[in-house]
Amino acid sequence: MKRIYLICLLLSFQFAVAQEGLKSTFQRIYEDINTNSEAYDRLKYSTENLGHRLTGSENGKKAEEYAYNLLKSYGYEVSYQPFTTESWARESLELTLNNKNVPSVSLAHSPVNVDLTADLIDLGNGLEADYEKAGEQVKGKIALVYLHILPNSGENLKNLHRSEKTALASKNGAKGIIFINSVKGNVLLTGTASITGKLIDIPAICIGYEDGMKWKETLENEKVSAAIKMRNKSELTTARNVIVSIKGTEYPEEKIVIGGHLDSWDLATGAIDNGLGSYAVMDIARVFKKLNLQPKRSVDFVLFMGEEQGLLGSKAYVNEAIENGTLGQVRYMLNFDMVNAPTGFTTSRDEMKTLLDSIGAVYAEVDTDFKNQNSSGAGLHSDHQPFMMQGIPSGSGTGGKLPNNAGQYYHSDNDVFKLVDKKGMEQTIKVGAAYLYGLTDANEIPAKRFSDEEIVKFLESKGLKEPLVISGEWRWGK
Repeated sequence: MKRIYLICLLLSFQFAVAQEGLKSTFQRIYEDINTNSEAYDRLKYSTENLGHRLTGSENGKKAEEYAYNLLKSYGYEVSYQPFTTESWARESLELTLNNKNVPSVSLAHSPVNVDLTADLIDLGNGLEADYEKAGEQVKGKIALVYLHILPNSGENLKNLHRSEKTALASKNGAKGIIFINSVKGNVLLTGTASITGKLIDIPAICIGYEDGMKWKETLENEKVSAAIKMRNKSELTTARNVIVSIKGTEYPEEKIVIGGHLDSWDLATGAIDNGLGSYAVMDIARVFKKLNLQPKRSVDFVLFMGEEQGLLGSKAYVNEAIENGTLGQVRYMLNFDMVNAPTGFTTSRDEMKTLLDSIGAVYAEVDTDFKNQNSSGAGLHSDHQPFMMQGIPSGSGTGGKLPNNAGQYYHSDNDVFKLVDKKGMEQTIKVGAAYLYGLTDANEIPAKRFSDEEIVKFLESKGLKEPLVISGEWRWGK
């Protein structure tokens, strides 16, 4: 009995020492970011001097080089991970409804040349049920679809991504699709309407809320003829992920990937989407080097390109890891996409909660803005998805809000630096660095990589099968 007591006492002492060491590291991280963070100023410089960061464009290449050189200046060995992509850029668009010009913007990857005239048809939310109700009437027409879920549409309706709504329109015989943005003030929004990053079969267009709702009302009483004249550019090009690797001291064959997409759309400068996340990731890398942190597990810091065109950079990373047999080393993926001022950790896997609560309890002693209110959940359409589809757990920061109503303006011509909040951005860096270091320092990562059978059950339990089937990314048959 005495022996057992002594063992328990020793283990308790070792745990207390470990927790105190973790707290000390968190304190150093917190103080350094408060004093030395460069992310806000670096993002400001980027938006003012590099402009947008569209994948495959000259600006995109400049952004890749800027990230590479910045990370190199911190003392890292940096590498590019090139991948081939179908570069897409808008040239011109003219939309008329009943011979009246309507301000509009093309969605990627709409066809290169479009000269189309057809009747407009109101497809409501653009979900499966809307097409079933319309039946054969859809064929040969241009679908008018609300980007999100219309008010008073009924409870528990789950929205689809614009690419999935476009795929449904094409599948049901529509010749084109016009999205009504849900942001008031006739704000125009872009984004990809392609699931694969390749050209789609029909033109996809966005118009403003007020214009869209006016024409939706007009359709109730009369026919509306839509004419689309669109010109775009598309060609194969090379884009590059930017990668920094740190080898773990105790578990070098186990790896944590932390990333955020560097690319942005071209209507503005992508300050929120995803300057917030990508420049936060680079500053987390700066902190690790500055403080000479020695993680037990290996770490890859990755600035992904091509996220906006269909998660192309993260798919390239995962595919290369599959090909060279190293994907099994990836134990966890942290994705920072439009995260701001988080107050907790989020994870895709329930079995991570106990560890995250433990890490968060220590970090909350250092950072009073961190509330350790952690959550679990899973979604699609960001760079965690290719990892999740291979059974790898993922996470990010949660609990914060985007500053200055910025959530309305991502992908739009209003996504500019004045929306960014310095304190919120630096909170993202603090929480991200603590999350990363806590994972690298843990004795065990509770969430294991899923088998294919477990992936299917997981995706079905999260309600993700339907959009993946629509998008053609469900690889497990029916």
